[in-house]
Amino acid sequence: MPAIRIGINPISWSNDDLPSLGGETPLSTALTEGKQIGYEGFELNGKFPKDAKGVGDVLRPYDLALVSGWYSSRLARRSAAEEIDAIASHVHLLAENGAKVLVYGEVADSIQGQRIPLVERPRFHTEQAWQTYADKLSELAQFTLSKGVRLAYHHHMGAYVESPSDIDTLMRLTSPDVGLLFDAGHCYMGGGEPIEVLRKHIDRVCHVHFKDVRKAVVQLARNNLWSFPDCIINGTFTVPGDGDIDFAALLDVLLAADYHGWLVVEAEQDPAVAPSFAYAQKGYQTLRGLLDARVAR
Repeated sequence: MPAIRIGINPISWSNDDLPSLGGETPLSTALTEGKQIGYEGFELNGKFPKDAKGVGDVLRPYDLALVSGWYSSRLARRSAAEEIDAIASHVHLLAENGAKVLVYGEVADSIQGQRIPLVERPRFHTEQAWQTYADKLSELAQFTLSKGVRLAYHHHMGAYVESPSDIDTLMRLTSPDVGLLFDAGHCYMGGGEPIEVLRKHIDRVCHVHFKDVRKAVVQLARNNLWSFPDCIINGTFTVPGDGDIDFAALLDVLLAADYHGWLVVEAEQDPAVAPSFAYAQKGYQTLRGLLDARVAR
């Protein structure tokens, strides 16, 4: 089994948050095309079954692995005990299907799915508020790790942890049990330089989303105070090889750190504008080429 494997998120075919984007596309189409392109595994989306056996039954005929699956947490508004109860079934589903990481998204107070300017996102305003959240998160991460699944915290536009300084604070205040999901596109859109953020927190990175951005559109988004859905609809994000992020440099950092895990192609786009197969293939071929060139050195 190679140390680094290339997977994809079904969002290239259909978007859970914006069902008008590919909502009519069946999961079977995504799995068939993803396998044909060369992807080794998929993350979950809303079209997958909600039980462990059902997920395995869906993936098995395609000989695809379960990479991980997003979990919508409300820990900012719940106790650790409440969140542990809520997350347990999802952890079980992932573990039973061989996934080693859980994509953790904090959705309490998040505006990521709403037509609200991103500048109005929620924030922790005091060190104590940060510490209270971090302590709960560390407890939750200890629980998931005890079940064989590491919590991979997804810094995300429109949520509490978005900017590089947010990531710095979260990593400083949480235990090493809390892993970091590094998302190149969200990092840039959130005001960070991806290579710098990755280098700084490489020891905590346990999962990677390689999302590209069109920098000119990012600037429009900032100047016009777009919401996250506005960013998606207007083409802020795309797959590696179609935008402006230097994925070769990011991959070099991961390889130098002996990263073991998945590189997941993920790009929220309208498949009517960015055809799913063509863009999924472009993302795969870009990463496959970069990875193969480095392995062959």
